[in-house]
Amino acid sequence: MTFDLACLGWDDDLAADYLPYDRPDQCPGRVARADRGVCTVLTGTGTVRASVAGALLAATASDPVALPCAGDWVVVRRWPDERLTLEAVLPRRTCVVRRTSDKQSHEQVLAANLDTAAVVEPMHPAPDLGRIERLLSLAWESGAVPLVVLTKSDLAADPAAVADQVADSTPGVDVQAVSARTGAGLDAVRPLVATGRTLGLLGPSGAGKSTLVNALAGATVMVTRKLRADGKGRHTTAYRALVPMPGGGAVLDTPGLRAVGLLDADGGLDLAFADLAELAEGCRFRDCGHEGEPGCAVQAALDRGELAPRRLESWRKLRREVAYEQRRRDARLAAEERARWKRITKEMRVRGRP
Repeated sequence: MTFDLACLGWDDDLAADYLPYDRPDQCPGRVARADRGVCTVLTGTGTVRASVAGALLAATASDPVALPCAGDWVVVRRWPDERLTLEAVLPRRTCVVRRTSDKQSHEQVLAANLDTAAVVEPMHPAPDLGRIERLLSLAWESGAVPLVVLTKSDLAADPAAVADQVADSTPGVDVQAVSARTGAGLDAVRPLVATGRTLGLLGPSGAGKSTLVNALAGATVMVTRKLRADGKGRHTTAYRALVPMPGGGAVLDTPGLRAVGLLDADGGLDLAFADLAELAEGCRFRDCGHEGEPGCAVQAALDRGELAPRRLESWRKLRREVAYEQRRRDARLAAEERARWKRITKEMRVRGRP
């Protein structure tokens, strides 16, 4: 099956980025799936499997973010023996990055080149506002347009009221209530996967992300599973997958995110809590911690009932987490720099021996 790369988002700017790599034995493509050292790539001549070139793998040793991921535009090389290698990743326009679960506080790219980053949260039994705020911080930081999609609206007694409640905690972000079973609300989401556009889905297992992909595609392209007996989601998608839509565009489905660590997401956090940021501008002190300082506009809003205590506590929690991760990352980078100079000094001593 061949692909029209323009439908997947290829344009003049990407063509300019690819120009230095343009030669007969190479072609551009978009990563649909990234495994360990091997990627499934959609190209103009069809779907191919390409191993990551050694030079690119070496670069990821010091910068894990350089590793190809779903949604990336890449350069594929065909060798005389018909081997295929992924030689380079073209500059990303947007990328969703989270902290890894290891002790080193490294970054991991979840998805690249999204036009819209949708936080998917089920209406049943009830939306988790704290989780939505956390994921929206990632979405804002990515550079893509954030969106909240509330699934399973057919199971809610009053979907509009639930959507309004969520909207109160997501200033500046559209909130769409949808039902893949009845089709309600899908017409508002379909323009996001028009020709050349990519919609990314972020959310927990059981939120209905794969079901939403199938509904938008009009066919079963992703496997779905029922919830567990305790109502918690099962991991259906075990990998990030870029799924081309029949009418053009693509959806990037991600595995269920049980835990999402924030890393250096100050900008995204401020945008996700834009209401708090606006209130804080009225505080008497620029470094106000909103902990009872005199002239605190945030505390005044709490007293007036204009700001929910839960939202302030959520902001404090995420703020503490970002600050902690920044300190851990700075410590890691400092240790790596010390180790680098130690190696250089040792090599210089060895070379200076007779």
